[in-house]
Amino acid sequence: MPAKAVAGVMTGSGMEDLFSASERRTVKTDYGTVETFICSSGGTRFAVIPRHGKDHTVPPHRINYKANVQAMKKLGIADVLATSAVGSISRKIPVGGLGLLDQFIDFSARHLTFFERSPVHVDVTHPYDEALRRKLQKSADALGMKLVPGLVYVCVDGPRYETAAEIRMFGQLGGDVVGMTGAPEAILSRELGLRYASVVVATNWGAGMQEKVSHEEVLSTMGKVKPRLKRLIERTVEEWEP
Repeated sequence: MPAKAVAGVMTGSGMEDLFSASERRTVKTDYGTVETFICSSGGTRFAVIPRHGKDHTVPPHRINYKANVQAMKKLGIADVLATSAVGSISRKIPVGGLGLLDQFIDFSARHLTFFERSPVHVDVTHPYDEALRRKLQKSADALGMKLVPGLVYVCVDGPRYETAAEIRMFGQLGGDVVGMTGAPEAILSRELGLRYASVVVATNWGAGMQEKVSHEEVLSTMGKVKPRLKRLIERTVEEWEP
């Protein structure tokens, strides 16, 4: 029997082909089926779910977040490393930079929860797991890679990009980066007892900080950063300790 995957990885825009899979598994959940991909690095196995689909066909507001998170749980995974493309709204992280999330501010209207019919109030004071963040930081240090810590993620619904006024407001509220997928995953992972951490790639400046924002720019920047991100995740799972 093959070794169990030590961790799960949720990949985002422009990262669908980040890793080569040795096995494909269809996981049945209470919310639908999820295609997962078993990958390995240095002999260590990890499970990958491209949140937008393998061909990037699922927009952020239609992602089946509940199914994706529950699929990780059903695979026996306790630790989830997420990767996300974000717009930078702070000089802390430049375009092309990698960062670690510490907090989020949720402006999305999705309000997803596994507890639709019972009054369960989950603590998310610290939504991103400290031990997982230390693993990622240790890997970055070993690779001589800069990983900006302590970032605040502002989550919006999308699929549109933000207005310049919204970006100014988010910055005044303490946001550092903006994205469309991070908060639902972090919340649902906490509800199922999964440890969750997120590495973000700043693919552009927020609206009003540059002339315009486009998906083409996001993909172009991601294409340049992907090798670093890939190595960071692979190094982290290769050095995995329970």
